[in-house]
Amino acid sequence: MHDKMSLVRLGAALALAGAALCAHAQAANTWMVGLGATQIRPNVASGALAAPSSPNTRIDIDADIEPTLWVTRMVTDHWSVEVPIGPGFLHRINGEGSILGVGEIGTVKVMPITVFAQYRFMEPTSRIRPYAMLGVTYAHFYGAHGSATLNAINPLNPPGGTGLSVESKWGLTPGLGVTAMINDKWFADLQYARSFLKTTAKLSTGQTIDTKLDPDVWRIGVGMRY
Repeated sequence: MHDKMSLVRLGAALALAGAALCAHAQAANTWMVGLGATQIRPNVASGALAAPSSPNTRIDIDADIEPTLWVTRMVTDHWSVEVPIGPGFLHRINGEGSILGVGEIGTVKVMPITVFAQYRFMEPTSRIRPYAMLGVTYAHFYGAHGSATLNAINPLNPPGGTGLSVESKWGLTPGLGVTAMINDKWFADLQYARSFLKTTAKLSTGQTIDTKLDPDVWRIGVGMRY
């Protein structure tokens, strides 16, 4: 009988300990670090390339997926701050409008630097916590290159080829997500955001093209809390 009572007490103590760990799963002053994959898929609305060029010369931009780290700090039981960390995303620039079908006319890399403020619903003890967020993004474009196709279709193509650059810009990034605790330490996370972003691409020949990007940003991954 004594052994049975000891086992009951031990079980109760372990349950209380587990509950205590879970209670602090996403509480104030908790750090969460995650690793996953992020897709950036632009929703392109392109202006026309400035003259001289074929009328209605426009562009489209492909999506890219890259590995991503992120760090989250719980400021209170409900408010958190998150910073994604990752390599640059490489995007292909394709012909649209009157040059639809020519294929790739260039590439550009972007390093999106974002800080999110997040509000997490439910209580810190909840295994599943949806959240809403709003971020400020600085999209740093770099490493832009024109292709041989761009050289071929540009009537002003200079010796050595047409150079390409894309202006870095600021934008707002609202989004939604959900964090699911796997156990007291590990969690899974799914997140969707959209950055409201416009930029201008410029050719070395002086022609410019204004483009609304407004990319959808999907992220999925796993992480650990501290």
